[in-house]
Amino acid sequence: MRWIEIMLVLFNVWMLGGLMLGRPKSQRGWLIGGGISAVLLLVHAFVEGLRWPMIPMYLVTLWAIVGGVRPFLRPTARIEGKSRQRWKTLIIGGVGVVYAAVSIALPLLFPVFSFAEPTGPYKIGTITYHWTDSAREERFTKASGDSRELAVQIWYPASSEATGKKAPYLSDPAPYIEGLHEFLHLPEFLFSGFKLVNTHAIANAGLADTESKYPVLLFSHGFMGYKNQNMFQVEQLASHGYIVVGIEHAYSSVASVFPDKPVVKFDSEGKMGYEQMKYSFMDRRNEVWVEDAKFVLDRMEALSANDPSGLFTDRIDLEHMGMFGHSFGGATTVQMLLDDQRIQAGIDMDGVLYGEKRIPTDGLKKPFLLMSADDTLKGVDQTTDAEINALGTNREEITAYYNELFARYEPVTAGGNYWMTFKKSTHMSFSDLYLLTPLFKWMEGVDVSGTHELINEYTLDFFDHYLKGQPLQYLNINLGDHPKFTLQQGAE
Repeated sequence: MRWIEIMLVLFNVWMLGGLMLGRPKSQRGWLIGGGISAVLLLVHAFVEGLRWPMIPMYLVTLWAIVGGVRPFLRPTARIEGKSRQRWKTLIIGGVGVVYAAVSIALPLLFPVFSFAEPTGPYKIGTITYHWTDSAREERFTKASGDSRELAVQIWYPASSEATGKKAPYLSDPAPYIEGLHEFLHLPEFLFSGFKLVNTHAIANAGLADTESKYPVLLFSHGFMGYKNQNMFQVEQLASHGYIVVGIEHAYSSVASVFPDKPVVKFDSEGKMGYEQMKYSFMDRRNEVWVEDAKFVLDRMEALSANDPSGLFTDRIDLEHMGMFGHSFGGATTVQMLLDDQRIQAGIDMDGVLYGEKRIPTDGLKKPFLLMSADDTLKGVDQTTDAEINALGTNREEITAYYNELFARYEPVTAGGNYWMTFKKSTHMSFSDLYLLTPLFKWMEGVDVSGTHELINEYTLDFFDHYLKGQPLQYLNINLGDHPKFTLQQGAE
């Protein structure tokens, strides 16, 4: 909850008890209480913004105001017996307690969350681009001749003198909220909190002058994800001196917004359930993502040579570039490690290894860290019939799917690379989604903040070592089994 929200809730609960149980004979209590509550509500509305979980509290304010002006409209009062007054007080008190509990619970269960303060020495800047790859025809549109378009957002270490309003989490949240509603089959209002979430980044801030150049990290979201979905992680990296480039893979993201064009929605190509999981389908789909990543690297090289705004000219360290991604973006990271020499190190966060190429038996020959949720690795034996039926397939096909999954994972650690498995975690633990409400955490039994802290610690440790040449702090000393994770390294 936000500060003015907290003040409004505390005051309204106190007022609710006083007015319902105390029932003052004079109207002073109603007038004073309603007036203060109204002022808090107005300040909250203009400073923080109204939102649906606070509706019960808004109604308390309205009730107090109405109670204050009612005697002027109806000056006569009916006299009741003491016994009836006692029962009425008890009933009203019980209703008031339940109402107060619900009014407090709703904004706590559906908060306007905030991201943890980044620990790095840099402020954070951000800038958004709309890039068109004129050399590639868009395969997801009906009209021939359409070129591939991408929305790209960059976060970077900003000047210590940078000032300005903090950028919103989503600059145009409505399409993403609608997309998440359709993807997760949850009520749309549950995602409305995204409209009010801000980040630590300042739009179009100047680049920090501490270093002459900064290394680059590409970020690729998950299938039906979006470029901002790992804000907890990209801000941390930017605050520690990385230029982080978030790619939104149009028609595979939950939504994409381009200037002066209709919203681009996810295109399933008519595939649902298990049909959408098949390696034949996903391997082919991944080819588009790999080309997206290569194109974005080309554009970063162009910005380094000559940025029209001057922001990145000669400031991008093209000799030290890495990549990380969640889910399908993690699979894309592996394909880029195999296919593009510019990517020197990569992290796959819970991504099945879809893609055209396979990791050789002797390893990637580049630094690599696979992060997995234990739930993802549960295998066919722990997959229920209900889960299989929901996918529209059978146990035989799911068994074949898992056999292929683990076969593709087998050479992950070869050549001295790492595999980290998080305990009591799920696929979406690697994104911002579970920050939306603690209900996700309770239902799934996951420690969201703890998982995010571990992800950030090991992501930084990995890239700081392999791109900046700094000594390892965690990866080399925490091998083995631990209460929250296991970490293994293959033989070099």
